[in-house]
Amino acid sequence: MRSHIIEVAYSRRHFLSLLGAAAAFTGKNLLAPAPAEAAEDPILAGRPLVRYPEKTDLILLTSRPPQLETPLRYFDRAITPNEAFYVRYHLFPIPTRVDLDTWRLRVAGHVERPLELSLADLQSKFTPARVVAVNECSGNGRGYFEPRVFGGQWGNGAMGNAEWLGVRMQDILRLAGLKAGAAEVSFNGLDEPVAPSVPDFVKSLRVDHLIDNPDVLVAYQMNGEPLPMLNGFPARLVVPGWYATYWVKHLSEITVLDHEFDGFWMKKAYRIPDTPCGCIEPGTTPTHTVPINRLNVRSLISSPQNGARVPVGRAVTLKGVAFDGGYGIAQVEISGDGGATWRRAGLGRDLGRYSFREWSAQWTPAKPGAFRLLVRATNRAGESQPFEPLWNPSGYLRNVVEHIDLTGA
Repeated sequence: MRSHIIEVAYSRRHFLSLLGAAAAFTGKNLLAPAPAEAAEDPILAGRPLVRYPEKTDLILLTSRPPQLETPLRYFDRAITPNEAFYVRYHLFPIPTRVDLDTWRLRVAGHVERPLELSLADLQSKFTPARVVAVNECSGNGRGYFEPRVFGGQWGNGAMGNAEWLGVRMQDILRLAGLKAGAAEVSFNGLDEPVAPSVPDFVKSLRVDHLIDNPDVLVAYQMNGEPLPMLNGFPARLVVPGWYATYWVKHLSEITVLDHEFDGFWMKKAYRIPDTPCGCIEPGTTPTHTVPINRLNVRSLISSPQNGARVPVGRAVTLKGVAFDGGYGIAQVEISGDGGATWRRAGLGRDLGRYSFREWSAQWTPAKPGAFRLLVRATNRAGESQPFEPLWNPSGYLRNVVEHIDLTGA
C-alpha cells in the first residue's frame, strides 16, 4: 500500500535525522554545496543543497520544520517537477507516514450530514476535477525586503506550479449539506503542535468562496502522481490564485462554521495592511490589517543564471515564468536599458489562468561590459509590477520588477 511504501522509504533514508540540523546529515549525497546561483545572491549564499525523501536537491532554509527552496533553474518551464517542488511547514514534528486504512477526511460542523471520507472515497465517489495552479508561499522573496523583516528569509524559489487532480470542495460541501447560516469553513491537517501553547495550523475560507469557485479542490494527485509526503500526502487543499497559506497539507478535518473563524493563523498571522497595495511606508506599522489573499503579478528570469558571462555579438536566449492571481498573463516584456525601453517576449502555451506562463526572448550584448536585464509581466486586468518594491512588516506580496546581471565578454 502507499502508506507502507512511504514508511519504508523514509526509514531507509533516516527521515527523522534529516529533520535535525544540517550538520547532522550523514546519508550519501544528502548535503551538497550551495547552488551556483547562490554565488551571486546574498540571500542564498552559504545555504546548502539537501535531499529529502521523494525530493531532489533543494536549498535548505530551516530543518525544524523543513523549509526547502526550489533552485531558480526549475522555473524555465511551466510545470515544476514534484521532486523539485518547494517545502514549507509551520509546525514540528511533521507527518512522516499515513496509514490509508485508517486515514479519513472528516467533514463536520454546521452540516446536515457529517462525512468520513477515505482516499478511495475521494477517488471513486466524486467526479474528478483538474486545475493547473501556482502554489506560492506568502513570504516568497522576503529575504530581499529593505528594511529587513522577521520571518524565513526566502529567495524567489518558495513557489511551484503543478497540475492538481482531486475533488471540488463545492461537491464535498453539497454532499454534506450546508445548514442555513453557514458562514466559513476551517481546514486542519495532520501536523499538530507539540505543546498547548503553540497554536494548531488551521485556516479558513468563506463559504461563498468555496461554493462559487469550482477550482478549489481537495487534491490527491500532483502532476499525475500521488502527492509527495512533503507536499501534503494523502490530500491537500488547493486554492488557485491565493497564497499557499490556505493550501492546508495532510488535510484531515473540514469544519463548517456559522461564524467567523478566530484562530491564530487567521486573526494574528498572515495579515497584510488594509491598503490597496497591501503595503505601507517602510519601517512603519499598519493601522488596520486583513488576511492575505490573492497572488500578485510576478515574473522571473531563470536563464541565463544571474552573474553569467555571455559572448558579445551572439544572441542569448532568456527564459522564465510569469503568473498572477487568476486573471491570466497578457504579456511579458524585457528591457536591457534600465527600463527606458521594453520589448515583448514570446509566451509559451497557456495552461490556464492560475498557471505559470513560460516566456522566452532573444537578447544580444552589443559590446563588452556589464548589463542588467529586467522583466515585467502584465495580466489581463492590466495589473503589472512596480519598479520600487512594496513593503509591509511581514514580508509578503513581493512583486517588484526583477532583474539579472550579465557580463558581455
